[in-house]
Amino acid sequence: MIPIRDRNPSGVFPFITTSIISLNVIVFLFELSLGHQLESFLFQFGVIPAKLSYRDEIPDMSMAEAYFPFFSYMFLHGGFIHLIGNMWYLWIFGDNIEAMLGRFKFILFYLICGIGSAIVHVYFNYQSGVPCIGASGAIAGVLGAYMISFPKARVLVILPLFIIWQLIELPAVIVLGFWFFIQFFSGTAAISSVESGGVAWWAHIGGFILGIILIKLFPKSR
Repeated sequence: MIPIRDRNPSGVFPFITTSIISLNVIVFLFELSLGHQLESFLFQFGVIPAKLSYRDEIPDMSMAEAYFPFFSYMFLHGGFIHLIGNMWYLWIFGDNIEAMLGRFKFILFYLICGIGSAIVHVYFNYQSGVPCIGASGAIAGVLGAYMISFPKARVLVILPLFIIWQLIELPAVIVLGFWFFIQFFSGTAAISSVESGGVAWWAHIGGFILGIILIKLFPKSR
């Protein structure tokens, strides 16, 4: 199912949400300008589990080179679909969490979810040499927080039924719970796969669970 919008107005302009979206778009346009240098750029600023797992065998790697990607990776994307999909979910669900937490705490919440999701990804893919990039781990935290905070909020979704695409409203707990089920099922299946890389399922899972935990711990804005 593909969410179109939610019927849960936040009542405030989502300044941080739109700023994060704008920053991701700007960075993606910069990626497009790199041409043949893009691959080395992604290897430098994406999270590569194997580089961290075998850091002791790379003596010239600095602390910044090892750990800055845990921040930078969440602003990089591998293509238009990757970017649009992530930013669409953030646009739909981010404003309510921003309004709930306030601007500064939302930034902190978003970054912690993004960094935490990358740590989970490294744990489950420690031998992978493929760069992990994308905002989906941080956005998964937003989705987890939304599901817990607004479980009954109505979400308009497109529901593909064979050749018929049906518009239907469902509670957020069903829409986002189904999303998490897909991530968990796919992540569990990927553990037994002989291939590394591809979709960072465990980053999504880790971010989602972290978002559920953090939204309970963060003090709410008036």
